[in-house]
Formats: sequence, structure tokens, C-alpha cells
Amino acid sequence: MKKLKRSGRLVDMTYFLLQHPHEVISLTHFSERYQSAKSSISEDLVIVKEIFEDEGYGSLLTIPGASGGVKYIPRMGQAEAEELVDGLIDKLAVPERILPGGYLYMMDLLGNPRFIHEVGRLFAAVLADKRIDAVMTVATKGIPLAYAVGQFLNVPVSIVRRDHRVTEGSMVSINYVSGSSKRIQTMTLARRSLSPGSRVFIVDDFMKAGGTIRGMIDLLEEFQADLVGIGVLVESVGVEERLIDDYMSLTRLSDVNVREKTIKVEPGNVLEQLTVYFKEDEM
Repeated sequence: MKKLKRSGRLVDMTYFLLQHPHEVISLTHFSERYQSAKSSISEDLVIVKEIFEDEGYGSLLTIPGASGGVKYIPRMGQAEAEELVDGLIDKLAVPERILPGGYLYMMDLLGNPRFIHEVGRLFAAVLADKRIDAVMTVATKGIPLAYAVGQFLNVPVSIVRRDHRVTEGSMVSINYVSGSSKRIQTMTLARRSLSPGSRVFIVDDFMKAGGTIRGMIDLLEEFQADLVGIGVLVESVGVEERLIDDYMSLTRLSDVNVREKTIKVEPGNVLEQLTVYFKEDEM
């Protein structure tokens, strides 16, 4: 890269950090990249850090030592998170979303890159100080959400499927009980998808009783992997038997009236999780 003025360095440095979250970048890397002294790079990073934190983009941590450098941690402020959740509630409450059987049409949201990008950032903000090695979801509607979270955590995505695929090599399969239908179903995951001891965050687009998520938790045990957390876009309220207890949700679907074509949606508990983080951060 050609030698840049400070204004050019700041733009390129900011872009580089945003593209490499949770990754330690050495001062030497930036010094060689911009052909500038480390003292100048340090001054630039102070400016970037100030803007990131003032605008709520995240934090920039300094890692001391010979192998140290700086690490960008994505964050999201309380006001921005509330705006995202309120916007989702408004979108979900549109009567035209009601499908036969009381289901909701959600593919327009899951297929909206900008919206899913921000949801991934919110989940990553809650998980900012936890070590995550992989994000897991079940095919197919949860995939966009999982990749958004994985992007901000800078970790790979493991996709659980309900069928065997030759292209994924040997598979691990388990049977699980569907929370809603109580039917025995099968889910599979490629052996190469997770390493033993991996710390995994599970995401899904919609949760009723949590049978599918319960199945993924059981699948983690087959890989000797650890569950760090669970995140869902929408959870259904009023389920008789919830198969999981500890999770975070953006919204709660409290009622769908097919006859009157009304949908009642409430904020989930993810904002409470974010509040806990900020209170601990201020101590």
C-alpha cells in the first residue's frame, strides 16, 4: 500500500478494524501497512478508539506484550438496541404476516441483509466478553442470522441439517423430540464442523417449546462441545412446556388471532442482557 496521509490512514484503519472484529492486530502490521512510525499509528488508534466509543460502534482494546496490539470489540448502545427491537415489533405486528394455521411470514426479515446485520451485531454485543468458537443453527431459516452473528464474533458457523449430505463427509446424527408436534426427528452435523471443546452459541429464528434447540444442545454433547448461550429472533409465549430455560430473545410473540387478524408482540429479554453488561462495565 502506498504511503497515506493521516486522513487516509484513519479511513483505511477504521475499515480494516471493522472487518476484523475480535482479532488482535499488531502495531507492526499497521506500521508496515501505512509505512508510518508506530508512534503515529498509536496516535491514530487513539482517535479511532474515541470515535468508536462515542458513537457506540464498539470498543478498541489495547493488548500489551510482544504479541499484543489492538482488538476491535463490536458493541451496541442501549438506545440503538431498543430502536432495533421496537422496529422489529412494528414489522412483526403487521396483520398481513398471518399465514394459515396461525404461522407468521418472516422471510422478508430474514432475507433483509441490513436488518439481519444489525441483529447479529446486537447478539454479538451481548456476547462481547465471552469466548465463542462457533455459532450453530439449524437449516434453513436460521442460517442468515447465524452468519450475521458469526461475522461480528469472527467465528465459523456450523449448520445442523435434517438430512445427510455426501459433500459434508461423515456425519453425527441424533434423534430429538419436536417440542410442538412431539414427533421423533433426526438432525445431523458434519464431524469436521466442530472441534472437541468448542464453545458454541446457538441461534434460531423462531422458538416455541424449544425442541429443535434442545436437540442442538444434545448434539453438542456428542462433539464434547460446550454451550455458551442461546439466541432467538422471536419466541412464542404461552407454551405449556419449555424445553430450555436460559436463552435471550429479541421479541416475544404473545398472541396471534387468525379470526381478527391481530398480532401481539412484546420486547424479549435481550435488552435486559445488554443492560446487565453496561452495569457491569461501569463498575
